[in-house]
Amino acid sequence: MLLFVAFTLVINGQGLSDLSVQEESPSTIDYNFTEDTSQSAQDEDSFLRAADTNDIPQRTFSNLKDATDGYYVISMVLSSDKNLKRAIKKHKRKGFEPGYIFIQDKGLYYCYLKSYAAWQPAIEDINSKFDNTYKDNVWILKIDNSEPNRALAVNNSSIKPVLENAMSTETTENIILEKEVSEKSANKDKLVKRADEYFNKMWYAEAAKLYEMALNKSQDNYGYQVLQKAGDAHYFNTNMEQAYKWYNILYENYSDEMSADNIFKYAHSLKGTGNYARSKKLMRLYNKRLKASSELASAFNQQREIELDNILNTEKKFDIKNLKINSENSEFSPMFFGEDVVFASAIDSSVFNTRRYKWNNQPYLDLYVSKLNEESQELKNAVKFSKKVNTKYHEASVAFSPDNETMYFTRNNYGKKLKRDKKGINHLKIYRSKKVDGEWLEATEVSFNSDAYSTGHPAISSDGKKMYFVSDMPGSLGETDIFVVDINEDGSFSKPRNLGPEINTEQKEMFPFINNKKFYFSSDGHIGLGGLDVFEASFDAEKGFTEVQNLGKPINSNKDDFSYIEDEETQKGYFASNRDGGKGDDDIYSFKRLILEEIPENKNAIAGVVTELITGDLMPKAMVELLDENNIKLKEVETAEDGSFIFEDLDSNTRYTLRTTGGDTYFEDERETATEDNTTVNVEVKLRKLQEIITVENGIRKLKTEMIHFNFDKSYIRPDAANELDKLVEVMNEYPDMVIKVESHTDSRGSAVYNKYLSGKRAESTRDYIISKGIAPERIQSATGYGEERLLNGCDGSVACTEQNHYLNRRSEFIIVEM
Repeated sequence: MLLFVAFTLVINGQGLSDLSVQEESPSTIDYNFTEDTSQSAQDEDSFLRAADTNDIPQRTFSNLKDATDGYYVISMVLSSDKNLKRAIKKHKRKGFEPGYIFIQDKGLYYCYLKSYAAWQPAIEDINSKFDNTYKDNVWILKIDNSEPNRALAVNNSSIKPVLENAMSTETTENIILEKEVSEKSANKDKLVKRADEYFNKMWYAEAAKLYEMALNKSQDNYGYQVLQKAGDAHYFNTNMEQAYKWYNILYENYSDEMSADNIFKYAHSLKGTGNYARSKKLMRLYNKRLKASSELASAFNQQREIELDNILNTEKKFDIKNLKINSENSEFSPMFFGEDVVFASAIDSSVFNTRRYKWNNQPYLDLYVSKLNEESQELKNAVKFSKKVNTKYHEASVAFSPDNETMYFTRNNYGKKLKRDKKGINHLKIYRSKKVDGEWLEATEVSFNSDAYSTGHPAISSDGKKMYFVSDMPGSLGETDIFVVDINEDGSFSKPRNLGPEINTEQKEMFPFINNKKFYFSSDGHIGLGGLDVFEASFDAEKGFTEVQNLGKPINSNKDDFSYIEDEETQKGYFASNRDGGKGDDDIYSFKRLILEEIPENKNAIAGVVTELITGDLMPKAMVELLDENNIKLKEVETAEDGSFIFEDLDSNTRYTLRTTGGDTYFEDERETATEDNTTVNVEVKLRKLQEIITVENGIRKLKTEMIHFNFDKSYIRPDAANELDKLVEVMNEYPDMVIKVESHTDSRGSAVYNKYLSGKRAESTRDYIISKGIAPERIQSATGYGEERLLNGCDGSVACTEQNHYLNRRSEFIIVEM
């Protein structure tokens, strides 16, 4: 979570007091950066990682008299000068540029094949075996006289490019084994040492890589401190998967030694990976170590678990969307600015800008301003904010006065150069700039800043009379707390006041925002889903802040969710998150609050009771499916003991199909229905047993189906007819010896000859459909058309009849011949 330590006043397990101005991470603007401006430190780290990746042993010497800084590919180390001249001549004949370095205090000669000003070509030559001209083992000796206090510093050395006549011809000594054995061991120690150096500077991205190298190299490095720092380095960068990996190993090996803070971060890393059940168990252990009474701790933790379950089950109250303006780096801390939005970004738009914040190896943050599309909530045409405000270090977390003529923002403690406290930490400060004639003036810091602690994340009340901010100043309850000051008419400020335990916890609270109705902030100390969650609280002038409420999903996730702002009139706004599925480290999301008053209660429902057709008995455990107009199943329910069912929250004035099944002995029932606006539509479903479809009429056994009807002058099988024929097929499958004959009929319209022909076609279509469903052709004795010979009513053309009466005559019937 990029800037989260830089401008969030540490989202790491450190307080603001631990933050240093390293390079920053956008959602965590470390509230105390320790900027190392020397390129050598970066180059050293790159060299170490490249050597380790390519499995090339290396060492560094410093304080060598007359020695030139650079990288030397060492072919052998000798304890005397015997055969040194011969070895160098041999290397020279092969096209190398050999020489040696003599370390007087050690009494050793380091014979090299070639020297380099940079490490990259040295590693390339070793990997290529010098274009396959030298296949013996080699390693790299780095000489760096810029570090006078290195443990391996050696005095009284000399370096010679080529020996002419100085050496006598004697046998070579054994090559020093430290090249092959102790060099690699020293390299491991160096990885941990360098990782510790980066960790102490809060360069967590770099530290995490080196700890990973050291731990993957050997389990000898699996000590308590290394495992803890490996987990912490990932935790502070909000890489919860890797943090969990190392915290879990730490717990398995050192559970009794882990502090409450270790347990807390372990539990949060579990939340970050979605393992809430395991996280709950760890939080019980955390509270047990935190509370004096285990009984109180148990009750306290039980309440926390109930709250977490309630948050997980919270109904959706927001629609959210990832914005197009997000980049692969970090964007966060949006703030309304008239019809625009100002936000912080590490997009690094300058082509020549190569500066990186060591916290997470991203560019420094700048403030950007973007046009707001009120309809889509997209932010477009982002440009850098005023040059009077943006510097080469961090700027983020901006707030504006009600008239937009004064701005407050967070920046490194920075004058002509970075300012540090006694521990070398560069803290964060709040700066103020005023607009004059449309231009922003040079920013000045506010009076309650300090070189000894950090302040940041300003938020201005809607009346412009109060500023809320985040700090780790003395008197803080946790790692970072939210404070408030009064803004006097002359622009001065009152003494900062802590918002107290209703808002602040023992962990981190940050990113405050306030409007006329609510106070919002992010915290990892209140009950949440993992990482930072967004919380809200109402404010009463007499009672103060009301109970803090978690906003729940989808605003909150198992990652960091923060810098929430909301327009109280439109109920729309923005927040930032480093959740999975984003475009970069931290992304800005828009949201629209689903206002209950604007959402009428949905009373659109379809309900009913399923009974047995003949007996009228209620049918429990029948399955009822709800299908849309495309026959796609939307929902299904099992009827209750009283045979009832209901489908709720349906679209109004919409057609649906109910498909009901009652087991193998009942026909499937399928019927159409439709919802009515804010009404429960009742449907009666009656299921028929398969054997009850057989009936006797005038001594003739028939299959009692709904009549198979046809459209006028048509012979194809309609969908409703197909449903009835499917029931017939079910009966024939139940009675495998059944043989039937099909009789089809027409109405009286048209000539008798044509009607005879048409009914024959209808009989054939009916037979063909039954056969297509798997019934053997020989089980259909005949398919005969009778035309208009067997009308069911008096519609023979002599009287006027309705279309419905004619329709009844267009049918097929099924006579049972054998069973």
